[in-house]
Amino acid sequence: MTISVFDHPILSGLLGDEKLAELFSARAEIDALLRFEAALAEAQAQEHVIPKEAARAITEALDGFSPDVSALRDGVARDGVVVPALLAQLREKLPPEHAPHLHFGATSQDAIDTGLAIRLSAALKLLASRLDRLVEALDALEKRDGATPVMAHTRMQAAIPVTAARKIRSWREPLMRHRARLGSVAKSAAILAFGGAAGTLDKLGDRGPAVAAQLAKTLGLNLVAHARHSERDGFADLASFLSLTTGSIGKMGQDVALMAQSEVGEVKLATSGGSSAMPHKQNPVKAEALVTLARFNATLLTGMHHALVHENERSGAAWTLEWMLLPQMTVATGAALKLGIGLAGGISFTGGKPG
Repeated sequence: MTISVFDHPILSGLLGDEKLAELFSARAEIDALLRFEAALAEAQAQEHVIPKEAARAITEALDGFSPDVSALRDGVARDGVVVPALLAQLREKLPPEHAPHLHFGATSQDAIDTGLAIRLSAALKLLASRLDRLVEALDALEKRDGATPVMAHTRMQAAIPVTAARKIRSWREPLMRHRARLGSVAKSAAILAFGGAAGTLDKLGDRGPAVAAQLAKTLGLNLVAHARHSERDGFADLASFLSLTTGSIGKMGQDVALMAQSEVGEVKLATSGGSSAMPHKQNPVKAEALVTLARFNATLLTGMHHALVHENERSGAAWTLEWMLLPQMTVATGAALKLGIGLAGGISFTGGKPG
């Protein structure tokens, strides 16, 4: 077993999400950092902060650049962030007269937070698409099986007969609410971070706001009044959204696992897991995984709320904690949505007729 199930060569078959995992790979992070630096140089040249020749040289040096990853690893061990070591390699590719214009007026957190926002923007679009697909799958399930009678249960005891539609709506409608709030979540998470050493853009003088506006436009990110280096509520809001989403999908998984019990038999699974010891078993693997992912994200959410406490203008400790938690929460949500779509499309209500 590796440190993370999400990139495990075997366990990722159940719990992983290759498309989202790619957005949190080392290559994707480096590419996002390079996009930030190229867009920064172009915006500063447009606003006459650096010479156009310098911006041209920087963008040419960045195009197709492949860093020495081993040197970046050593740099992080020394500096705590990758940016100084990356800039050192980039400056070696630039003519001496242009090297000082690279990353001018910016700080490491500007590049790292903006690079993360670029990738989160793509991730949230993928999650939105999957939420839509899951809602559609549940709509189709209700249209087909909604009139099927099932037993309602309160406090794990049989209550009164209801239709399957009652169950399905309790799965679908929270997801619709999450989908509706996703726009505001993206607005506060996919933002430009550009503030310089202490968030004041002091080196850019009165050109700072114009450069920031052009930079946000180029990168497709939301522009905020100032860099939120130590204001982490946007990322915490995203983490809450992720946990709420997996929690709601986990509720569906829990219900399906209970209804699929041999003694209950209210749903039939199109696909199920086998047992090495008991060939007759049909294990509700996808449903169980949804419960696991929900509990995983609920556990990590606490850590993201701890990461809200950034001391003064920048925190190394709280910031690093975000790097450890938020990618895993995002991939877990993607995996849950993918599994949920498969589960919703592969169950049928039988009206309590086992076998």
